[in-house]
Amino acid sequence: MAADCEAWLNANPVEEVGDLSDSIVSGEEDNGGFIISNKNINNEINGNWVASSSNSIHEARLKAKAKRRLRKNSSRDSGRGDSLSDNGDVVRGTSVAPTSPKSKLLDRKSRLGKGRGLPKKGGAGGKGVWGRSGEVYEPEAVDERDPNYDEDQENCVYETVVPPLDERDFEKTVTPIVQEYFEHGDTNEVAELLAELNLGPMRSVVPSLAVALALEAKASHRELTSRLLADLCGPVLSHSDMEKSFDKLLRELPDLVLDTPGAAQLVGQFIARAVSDQILSKTYIEGYKGKVDCEYARAALDRGAVLLKMSMGGLRIDSQWGTGGGQQPVIQLIKEMNLLLKEYILSGDSKEAERCLRDLEVPHFHHEFVYEAIVMVLESNGEKTFKMVLQLLKSLSVSSIITVDQMRRGYQRVYMDIAEINIDVPRAYFILEQFVDKSFGMGIIDVKLRDLCPCRGRKRYVSEGDGGVVKLESY
Repeated sequence: MAADCEAWLNANPVEEVGDLSDSIVSGEEDNGGFIISNKNINNEINGNWVASSSNSIHEARLKAKAKRRLRKNSSRDSGRGDSLSDNGDVVRGTSVAPTSPKSKLLDRKSRLGKGRGLPKKGGAGGKGVWGRSGEVYEPEAVDERDPNYDEDQENCVYETVVPPLDERDFEKTVTPIVQEYFEHGDTNEVAELLAELNLGPMRSVVPSLAVALALEAKASHRELTSRLLADLCGPVLSHSDMEKSFDKLLRELPDLVLDTPGAAQLVGQFIARAVSDQILSKTYIEGYKGKVDCEYARAALDRGAVLLKMSMGGLRIDSQWGTGGGQQPVIQLIKEMNLLLKEYILSGDSKEAERCLRDLEVPHFHHEFVYEAIVMVLESNGEKTFKMVLQLLKSLSVSSIITVDQMRRGYQRVYMDIAEINIDVPRAYFILEQFVDKSFGMGIIDVKLRDLCPCRGRKRYVSEGDGGVVKLESY
């Protein structure tokens, strides 16, 4: 063995250590490939000497490793185009190391270079996708062998459950609905809003709450409340709910009288109207005979019984509250204003006239009252009507029941119609001038409105220099 080693060393002299490391494998590139130089490959592996046959195995391993490295670099640098060398020259197909190892992981392109870049599985694969276009999902069949399968839940119907309202939430929820109804007057909207609520045992409190709010409101609101109760009875509330609600009102009358002194009479009118609208039974009032100890409840029941007896004689209970506001016909409003003026001329009570005008609830139509008052002065012959109307308009102007705008519109309407009024009242121009001057003196109108008052000029038929032309009237 020693002789063989010595012979081999003589045939292959050992180079220096620094040259040995460089001469094992020389990876010189030739046209994109590597040329393996095996002229200085040692036969020593891990400190052991091997036979020459092992050299060929070691050489094959190195060649295979170089080929793998070549394929890896070529696939990584594919499609990167040209690059610049250190000298600035364009190098074709130069391999450039990737900037980040994540770029390879986040690259969603095909590694094999196949496909057209379309979604995987036509959009039906992957996480968070909607599925193929045009795909219709059918109800999933229930698997009875599923360990989570429950036979009792197979035919379950899920619905939204609204918890019932308690007394505190009931007032906060229903009170705004009723107050808003007083503005728009649509009973269908109130019925829809109440149907969405789970009233539960508080269902019978709805009529009593509406009546309690109407007691503190106007006559028109009481009429709207009576209509609301008639429309809610049946679709939303039952007859027994109505009876329980009015029973509650009779029990609470002592407290209601503290806020509304006439609550007993008003509740009696509500009871009579409910019986007339067939909300309450005809024997409702008779069922309380001899069973009532509260004086206010007795007064309410007596008022309802009297109204029902009067209805048999021709009284219409359905119009006991009247129709307030803009719901009244214009002709009806004009008639009521004329009756109001005539009653004032007879009684001379301006406070009562103010109250009646306020109860009409038509502040946008007060110019008609001013117009009718001035026309009544023009058609009258005495000084009494002249002075009383001036005092009434002054009182209404000071109390701001009739606004400045409505007062101005009423005077302007008389100015426009004075020509027609003059046909029936020959002295209309003269009386109007005096009335306007007095109104200005009392502060009812301003200077501009006084100056707009039309005046009838003096007739001149033929005068010198007119050429015989007849002069017409000038206003």
